[in-house]
Amino acid sequence: MSARVIGSATVPWIPVAHRIDLVIGAETPVAHEVTSVFVFARDARARVLLTRVDRPGRGWEVPGGHVEAGESPRAAAARELAEEAGLAVAAGELVPFGGHRVALFGAPPPDYRYPGRAYQAAFVLRLPGPGPAVAPAPGSECAEAAWCDDDEVRERCAGVVWLPLFEAFAAGADR
Repeated sequence: MSARVIGSATVPWIPVAHRIDLVIGAETPVAHEVTSVFVFARDARARVLLTRVDRPGRGWEVPGGHVEAGESPRAAAARELAEEAGLAVAAGELVPFGGHRVALFGAPPPDYRYPGRAYQAAFVLRLPGPGPAVAPAPGSECAEAAWCDDDEVRERCAGVVWLPLFEAFAAGADR
């Protein structure tokens, strides 16, 4: 799967001029540091795994989070699935799909914790059977996890920056 940009966006929480390109492709863009990951997990009943983040301004999202020092993006994605949804899978089961290529057009402010060129990597997990019961690990930032059909994902996650990537995934762009 060669890389292609399917859309661009900006978000209010990045404090300088920027652009986020939504990219489909298995490779991390050159000159971008992978800072976070997220996972589109689908079960055999065509349901997608969502988690509800229990923080102000947050809500339903696909599982994901920051890559820790010394951790591979794939290992981070597997860890985040386990922490946020209670779904334990081997990192090797996660397939790179694309992500968000973030470019700042000015110097980051001193309190901004990300590099000027960052990548939020998306992975895909397709389960061969029904999704198991899920629940966030104790101490997780998530309050609940649920398997949802595509329309529920669109409803619960309206306006999130990754929704165009979800639509490409739902249309089978990973196959």
